[in-house]
Amino acid sequence: MEKKNILTGIRPTGRLHLGHYFGATSNWVKLQEEYNSYFEIADVQALTDNFNNPEKVRINVREIAIDLLSIGIDPNKATIFVQSTIPEIAELTVYYSNLVTMSRLYRNPTVKTEIKQKKALFGNSGESVTYGFVGYPVSQAADITAFDGALIPVGEDQLPLVEQTREIVHKFNSIYGETLTVPEHYLSKTPRIKGLDGNEKMGKSLGNAIYLADSEEEISKKIMSAVTDPNKIRKDDPANPDICMVYYYHNVVKNPNVETVCMECKNGSRGCVACKKELISSMMEFLKPIQEKRHYYEEHPKEVDKILLNGSRVARKQAKEVMKRVKKSMKIDYFEEEI
Repeated sequence: MEKKNILTGIRPTGRLHLGHYFGATSNWVKLQEEYNSYFEIADVQALTDNFNNPEKVRINVREIAIDLLSIGIDPNKATIFVQSTIPEIAELTVYYSNLVTMSRLYRNPTVKTEIKQKKALFGNSGESVTYGFVGYPVSQAADITAFDGALIPVGEDQLPLVEQTREIVHKFNSIYGETLTVPEHYLSKTPRIKGLDGNEKMGKSLGNAIYLADSEEEISKKIMSAVTDPNKIRKDDPANPDICMVYYYHNVVKNPNVETVCMECKNGSRGCVACKKELISSMMEFLKPIQEKRHYYEEHPKEVDKILLNGSRVARKQAKEVMKRVKKSMKIDYFEEEI
């Protein structure tokens, strides 16, 4: 039975943290065994709100690639590529832009939320919202369809983007004939990882994240400042582990001693400092195999570049095949030879 194509990606605006790992990328490692997997480093999409800081995006393209390789994405099983190296994505974006109204884009829940955030930061005039930002769901539709993406791994908050892609595909096929693959969402079963501050989301901009590349010194500093039960004033006071982020992360990294941690926390025989130090040790043990691989790729940047180059070539070949079908359906395939 022929494998289905999967397309998913990540914006290169910073290194991967535990939220990315448990919420998405650890699942990608499993998916590459079952599907033709295309993992996109979405630098063009990152530029929609980092257009004035291209160096940040450029640096993080390689950082993201190293992180993906370090967690177990295998370039012999999956295709890791850079979005901007595939001009067919940009071309498809232009064609699809004729099929979507501005009012529909503004109704997209993801876009609506982020526009509100921008207006809160820059005022209510809306001048801070660019054409490229409002239209990025159209670009995402181009990402998906350029690789015949049949399954799209997403969290619940990204379902509106997949639905918008499905609308675009259905409209294109209804006008020009059956050409594009209609994607289905592949809902992630992994829970969202909380931040060290107790926030429901771990995020780069929130300053509450542990990164896969963090040193022991950085991790120690972060964990020592993690939120614990505010009612535990003295070392011997009993506490509630259910509202303690330190206990939460003992579970995240699967500390085999977690039941003892819980019991001692409740009966007051465990102090927060000792508990945090044990978590630091468990966290470093959990990250050790990832960081060992990471150090290898950091010392071999040319190997990383070669993987990205080869992956982008494979991805471009697939996108060209899709573009041939699209142009033929749209009656704009004027010449048999490439120009």
